[in-house]
Amino acid sequence: MTSSTLPRRPFAVLTMAMLGSAALLLGGCASKPGPKAEMAVANAAVQRASTTGTSEDAAAQLQVATGKLASARQAMASKDFERARQLAEQAQVDAQVAELHAQSERSRKAAQESQDAARVLRDEINRNTVR
Repeated sequence: MTSSTLPRRPFAVLTMAMLGSAALLLGGCASKPGPKAEMAVANAAVQRASTTGTSEDAAAQLQVATGKLASARQAMASKDFERARQLAEQAQVDAQVAELHAQSERSRKAAQESQDAARVLRDEINRNTVR
């Protein structure tokens, strides 16, 4: 057998295997993108929660959410995508907690005002019937 009659199959198989390995390596890198969607959702949640009412009635909770979002951005910049994803998800939940806490506080204040108004009205009625 001369070199011109040697089968070229081993070379082709080796080449295909190398190309396949390279594609897998590149695909593996591409399959772990930064958590852009999680960051966008967290950012929207913090922005939605950042109202005057929430800032007044749930300042601590809003500050926690804002801090975690800032930490998530730092993790993204450092390419620590798993940490960024975790922090973004936590920031989203904390922003929702801030909104709910503020809503609860507003409801509590409204209930207190209603009770106060009812007491004043009851006192006025009692005063008029005693005369």
